[in-house]
Amino acid sequence: MAGTPEMEYRYLGKSGLRVSSLSLGTMMFGKGKAEFPGQCDQEQAHAMLDHYTLKGGNFIDTADIYAGGKSEEIVGLWLQKQRRDDHVVATKVGLGMQHDPGFRGLSRRHITRSLEKSLERLQTSYVDVYQMHMWDKGTPIEETVRTFDDLVRCGKVLYCGASNLTGWMLQKLVDTAERMGSNPFVSLQQRYSLCTRESELDAFEVCRSTGVGITAWGTLMSGILSGKYKRQGTLDGGGDGRMRWLAEEEEGARRLTIFPSWSKLQTDDMTWNTLMVLEKISQKHNKTMSEVAVKWTLQQPMVCSVVLGCRNLAQLDDNMEGGSPTWRLSQQDLDDLDRASYVPRSMLYENYGKSPWKNPFLML
Repeated sequence: MAGTPEMEYRYLGKSGLRVSSLSLGTMMFGKGKAEFPGQCDQEQAHAMLDHYTLKGGNFIDTADIYAGGKSEEIVGLWLQKQRRDDHVVATKVGLGMQHDPGFRGLSRRHITRSLEKSLERLQTSYVDVYQMHMWDKGTPIEETVRTFDDLVRCGKVLYCGASNLTGWMLQKLVDTAERMGSNPFVSLQQRYSLCTRESELDAFEVCRSTGVGITAWGTLMSGILSGKYKRQGTLDGGGDGRMRWLAEEEEGARRLTIFPSWSKLQTDDMTWNTLMVLEKISQKHNKTMSEVAVKWTLQQPMVCSVVLGCRNLAQLDDNMEGGSPTWRLSQQDLDDLDRASYVPRSMLYENYGKSPWKNPFLML
C-alpha cells in the first residue's frame, strides 16, 4: 500500500478503510481510576497527537474505560482543532466504568448508552471503528451483533471491530454476522509481540481464513522488548515503567495481570534469548530494539497496524521509526527472530490459558 517516506497505509482487513500502519494508542492519556505510571496530561497528549499526525499517522485508538473516560475527552478536545475527516478514530466498549451492573458487557442497553457517552467525550457525531473490548459470555452474541449493525446503519459507527478474543470466539462472531446479514467485523485488536505469540495458535488463523485484519497492541511487552531491562539487573533501569510499578505489588494483589511480573520474567529463557537476537539485529540495522520489535510485528501476515502505547514524545518518535517504509527486516532477520521466539504448538496447547502473560479480558 502506498504511503509517505515516514508512514505506510494499509487496508483494515477486507474493508476499504485505509489506516496508517502505526496507530496511536491513548491509554496513557489522562489520569483516572485505572492509572498507570507515567500517564500524561492534556498538553503532553496533544503534543503527541500533533507529532503523530505530522509524521503521517491517521489512526487514533482509545476506549471508554481509559482513565475513566478522560482519554476520550482529551482526544475530543484535540479533534475540535482538526479536520475530522482526516482522522480514523477507534474506541471500545464492554469493560465496566461504573459499579452499576447494567453499565458493563455487550448488551444492547450498555452498547448504545456507552456509544452516546463516547461520542460526547470525543465531540464527534460518529466513530470510525467501534470495537467490542472483550467477549461477554452473559449476552447472546446475536444481540451484540445486531446492536453493532444498527449503529452502523444509523451512521454513528462506520466499521465494527473486536478485541482480545480467542479463535473460537472470533469465528463465532464472524459466522453470526454473516448468518444474520449484518455488517461484518473487519478487525481484531490483539496483544501480539515477539514474546506473546499465543494468538498465532488459533485467533490469527481465523483472521487469515476470514479476512479480518489485525491491529496489534503490547508490541513492546510493557517495555521489555525495548532492551531497557537486564536479566541479572534490577528494575531501576526502567524508570517509572510498568514493570517496576507492578513489582511493588508482586507480593500482594496485582492491579492488572496482563503485564508479566519481574520474578516470572527473570526465569523465562525464551524471552532473554529473543532479546539477545533482537539486540544483534538492531545493531546490524543501526536501529533501536524497539524499532526492530515494531517492524517484526508489522511484517507478520494480516497485521494492518501496530498500536503504539507511548508516554512521551521521545518514546513516540523512537517507535514510529519502526513503522517507516524506508527499511525492512530481511528474511534472514525474520527467520532468526522466529527461531528465538517460537513456541511449539504442543506447548501452546498445553499451557493455553495458563501463560504468565495470560490476558484476563479473554473470558469475561
